[in-house]
Amino acid sequence: MPRPSVLSPPALIVTIMLFIACAGRHSPPTGIMVREGAWRFSLSVPGGELPFLADLALDSSWHMTVYNGDEHIPVDEVRFSADSVRIHMPLFDSEFRGRVENDSTIKGLWFNYLKGGDYHIPFEAHAGHADRFPSLPSTPASVSGTWEAHFSLGTPDAYDAIGLFQQNGEHLSGTFGTETGDYRYLDGVMSGDSLYLSCFDGSHAFLFHARLQGDSLVGRFWSGSHWQEPWFAIRNPTFALRDPDSLTFLREGYDMVDFRFPSIDGGTISPKDLRFQDKVLIVQIMGSWCPNCVDETRLLTELYHEYHGRGLEVIAVAFEKHEREGEAYAALEAFRTALDIPYTIVYAGNSGKDNAAKKLPFLDHVMSFPTAIFIDRKGMVRRIRTGFYGPGTGEHYLNYKHNLTGFVEGLLSEERPHP
Repeated sequence: MPRPSVLSPPALIVTIMLFIACAGRHSPPTGIMVREGAWRFSLSVPGGELPFLADLALDSSWHMTVYNGDEHIPVDEVRFSADSVRIHMPLFDSEFRGRVENDSTIKGLWFNYLKGGDYHIPFEAHAGHADRFPSLPSTPASVSGTWEAHFSLGTPDAYDAIGLFQQNGEHLSGTFGTETGDYRYLDGVMSGDSLYLSCFDGSHAFLFHARLQGDSLVGRFWSGSHWQEPWFAIRNPTFALRDPDSLTFLREGYDMVDFRFPSIDGGTISPKDLRFQDKVLIVQIMGSWCPNCVDETRLLTELYHEYHGRGLEVIAVAFEKHEREGEAYAALEAFRTALDIPYTIVYAGNSGKDNAAKKLPFLDHVMSFPTAIFIDRKGMVRRIRTGFYGPGTGEHYLNYKHNLTGFVEGLLSEERPHP
């Protein structure tokens, strides 16, 4: 019988150090070899599986990237402890809390704290490359294009939307635009005559099913575990919603915007302050909890960097879902840091639309977060934009961005008021 080989002391030390380094790199403290690479997550909602794809990676710490079509969301707060893991989503106050079953399986709950401490949805995550949705081997029907969509028709909750779909083979992406915003990046498949789309961004957890029946899509929409509704759509490339610039306006007797709210940097801010005089001012009514507000904030940040030197100012008026003021301020600080916001943010209270209407009495109502008010150098309101179509709407977003840039340039070029 051959004699076992024996490592010399220096070699033994090096081997032990390499083993410790590898264990720290690939495993939580239990020693379970959690896989890096592709993972498929699925939330268990009344409509079935609500899936999304992600990557787990480790350098000096664990990271995750969530994918919704063209949207890639980096997640830096991934913490393993014993046989458990906590994944806190950026921007929005939600997290996954799970148990590591083995190297390729995690099971647990997703908590969305802004919907209450008890709001949670079961989830499973499995390592390995997988499709977001399974599909049939048959040739899929084509739904690319613009659709006239109606949700909850015949009920008090009814609303219209534009379905915007792009299809490549069986792969389907797109969104729905409504009068208060869009459903951001939806991703999925056409499997035969059946449509499957989902989105998860830490706030939205959306699932859409539908079947093509003749020239119509007939389906159902689930938002997390708390909402579901029927929808149908017909092809209509000319369908349009009401003009977003016509939905919110100044009350009779008002011709200017006036408020004074506390800044998250201390003190109070009003559009009548000296620093805003003779400037073009955008007042953004928003909340850190609002995904459409995230998209609008990124665009307003671009505009601010481009035109601040020529006299553009922006004030974000935030209405938050946190009941405690300190938590609201902390959320806004985190929001500013995550998006690198260069302009002023003020806090106006809780996010109820009744409160917003009370705090902003010059508006006839607050229909949507976000809403943007455009004010010229003389302090006159020139435009009020309700809602926001983000980059998930494709050409709609690009057209609005082009239009908005031209509009702001026009305001900046106007003559300054005389003293």
